[in-house]
Amino acid sequence: MSPQLFSWLAAFSFAIANITVRHGMRYSTPLTATFASLIIHTIVLWSALLLTRGIPSVKLLAIGAICLTGIAQPAMRFFQYKGMDKIGASRAVTLRNTYPVLTIVIGITLLGEQLTRLGAFGAVLVVVGIFLSSWKLEQQFKDFRWLHAIYPLITSTITAFVHPLRRYALLLSNEPLFFAALVGPVSLSAFALYYWSPASADKLAWDRRALIPFLVSGTGETLAVLFLLLAYANGPVVIVAPISSTVPIWTMMLAAIFLRDVEHFTRASIVGAFLVVIGVIAIALVK
Repeated sequence: MSPQLFSWLAAFSFAIANITVRHGMRYSTPLTATFASLIIHTIVLWSALLLTRGIPSVKLLAIGAICLTGIAQPAMRFFQYKGMDKIGASRAVTLRNTYPVLTIVIGITLLGEQLTRLGAFGAVLVVVGIFLSSWKLEQQFKDFRWLHAIYPLITSTITAFVHPLRRYALLLSNEPLFFAALVGPVSLSAFALYYWSPASADKLAWDRRALIPFLVSGTGETLAVLFLLLAYANGPVVIVAPISSTVPIWTMMLAAIFLRDVEHFTRASIVGAFLVVIGVIAIALVK
């Protein structure tokens, strides 16, 4: 399958995860959601790997690159979930997906990838659409503080560096399933080190009502990571990153259906969603 299709699947899987985790956090916490997603990620992907082909032979540098992404994974998920908890799923996801421009710059400068005029035009539209979608956030939430917007922006910054690392690893050894599985135990180890360190003030909070939403969300996140690695295994960062950044569109659509009591949309956010779609089509047409 094409990298464009895998990128779309990754975006939609992330959107499902975003909506269900937002629902689960009504009864639990972002830290608990992060831990649950990492457990599901590890169990599902290692089971799939061992049942299909086993552990392949890969280059050491590729393992190192993926381990770096695994270390970053708990922080990415926690700050994203924290942002959702504070400013809503669709807004947090929109801010998180401001990373494509930085990702593209890294892809071009460090990986030697090429960006056509059509691809550049599409990337600009994606970013403009994302900013329109988050226009006047302070007027849409009663207790909103701009400090809350820092959480998804931190995720955005980390994501911009993680995507090229995944692409680099796959260029060295094309083993997306193994690399996706490897992220699990590395992420859990990083999470455990943080949780038992003096820096961690939060504690895990389990609630039966959050169980199903967290299971669905964790599965969605796991599939999304796998689809994203499959996309990078078949295509460059300058194509995969902008298409996978359409998560806000799908999150917005699902939120309008399943989170109508907590998610609200403006004309600017709708226009922004359409601009993102047009930009993604332009990126997908790049050969």
